[in-house]
Order: sequence, then C-alpha cells, then structure tokens
Amino acid sequence: MVKKHGLYQISLKLILKNRKGQILALGGLDNGSYAGLYDFPGGRINDKEFRKPLTEILKREVTEEIGKIKYDLNEKPVAVGRHLLRASISGSKKDAYVLYLFFEGMYKGGKITISNEHKSCEWLNLKSNNLSKYFSSGNLEGIRMYLLK
Repeated sequence: MVKKHGLYQISLKLILKNRKGQILALGGLDNGSYAGLYDFPGGRINDKEFRKPLTEILKREVTEEIGKIKYDLNEKPVAVGRHLLRASISGSKKDAYVLYLFFEGMYKGGKITISNEHKSCEWLNLKSNNLSKYFSSGNLEGIRMYLLK
C-alpha cells in the first residue's frame, strides 16, 4: 500500500510576553476556527516568501495583526502545534493541515492595534492547568509545549 504524505501549510505564531509574565492572546472571531477562544499573533507563510528568513515573515504577520509595536524576538522556535483548518471556515474546497511554529517575544512598548482578523486582545496569566479554557487545537498544543519546557 502506497502511503500518501500529508501536505501542511506553515503558520508562524508569536508568544508575546510582557514584564509581568503575561502572554498576549487575541480573541477569535465568532465565525472562525477559534470562536469563543484565543489565538496568537502570526500567520501563514506566503508563496513568494519561501527564501525569506522565518523571523522576517513573522514580523510582517505581527505588524499586520497587532500593529507596529516594539518587541525583542527569540529567533529560534520554542514550540510546535498542529491545526486542522476546516474548509467550511476557510472557504476552501477541502480541509487544510496547518503546522504552527511558535516563537517567543518580549513586549517593549507601542500601542497594540488589532486587525479585523481578531475581535479583541488580552494579556493572560497562563498556568498549565487552565490552558484549555483559552485555547484549542494547535494553539493549545503549542502553548502546553512552551509552558512545560
């Protein structure tokens, strides 16, 4: 039997911490994958960005989603997660597998202005025993890995 390899889209996510140790979470849209839950800033790699450094792509996504803030970025991924993006949510003809690569950042300042991809933002005090209250799917998998390192 021939095995068929899964095709994955890649999404870069930022775990942004403030001086208090809180993590920035973005409220999911009511009609999106994370309705009623939270997401992290970031997004998928565009087709023409194949040769760009991952951190440069992540910085583009962060600026698009939360504005031109100041932050220090750890250039090495700190966690991974997997997400199933349903066709009914994305408007595609079929479901898509998405691999999340999480990076850590330290917020330094600037006004957070969320895009229309999310409905709110909040600094959360996260503990390993309350994560499913805020996250699901790849975000839950990634933040668990990050906090349990």
